[in-house]
Amino acid sequence: MNDYVITTCSSADMPESFYKERNVGFAMFHFIMDGRDYLDDLGKTIPFKVFYDMIKGGATPTTSQPSVSQYIELFEPYVKENKKILHIALSSGISGAYNSACTARDQVLEKYPDAVIHICDSLAASGGQGLLVDKLCDLRDSGKSFDYLVDWVEKNKLRVQHWFYSTDLTSFYRGGRISKTSHVFGTLLNICPLMNVSNVGKLVPREKYRGKKKVMLETLEKMKLLAEGGVSYSGKCFITQADFEEDAKQLAELIEQTFPTLNGKVHLNSIGNLIGSHTGPGTIALFFFGDLRED
Repeated sequence: MNDYVITTCSSADMPESFYKERNVGFAMFHFIMDGRDYLDDLGKTIPFKVFYDMIKGGATPTTSQPSVSQYIELFEPYVKENKKILHIALSSGISGAYNSACTARDQVLEKYPDAVIHICDSLAASGGQGLLVDKLCDLRDSGKSFDYLVDWVEKNKLRVQHWFYSTDLTSFYRGGRISKTSHVFGTLLNICPLMNVSNVGKLVPREKYRGKKKVMLETLEKMKLLAEGGVSYSGKCFITQADFEEDAKQLAELIEQTFPTLNGKVHLNSIGNLIGSHTGPGTIALFFFGDLRED
């Protein structure tokens, strides 16, 4: 029996089965759709297909992070069981959730001064955050200590490579991340931006390609170039997708053909309500362990 637990947030875009099977607690973000506040509850209240259809129909969801009280509700039961807590937060370059988790930790420590709670700014998002949590679960299950995991995650979190691309610029325009001109001409020219998460945890556009086939192949090239060991990569690979399952499966097949020593099949998950509120449908994101992210 471990003397610690691993927790995270719904922003990791992992299915409910993952949290149950790997004994990971999580806090839920919120999103507002058509004036109503919803919990980012892994697609239970609004299934992902329905969610993306609503966006296609013109809905513009907004999001908010878990409150300090939600984090306290997550942490306190474990503290009462004398469990140490390693919490993996969504990147501070994307959200204020890390700061809220730190505030909650401080308030819990005022009440339970002997508690041990480490809040890790993952500098990751979506399946990148999920991949990091999954690795920590593997280390935990292999018998590694709490201190080992804390040291490992702080030294290795920037080794999680994130590569996103989108074939639909509408949500980027609605959210103010691209101009109307860029939206119009990008759509007319079938431009697909390729983005990654930087070393300070921000989503950064890197390159532009015409057509989804070209950007998919370039995403594969990024993995060949940056994965630990190149095409001999033996770690896990995650893909998340926003109402773009068939294309995600095509990319997964290409990866499995190119990386014969991959640890199992590529893990395919949906981009959830939080991240999907900002990317919209037509987005694919690829995650693997590789070179340190540097700008």
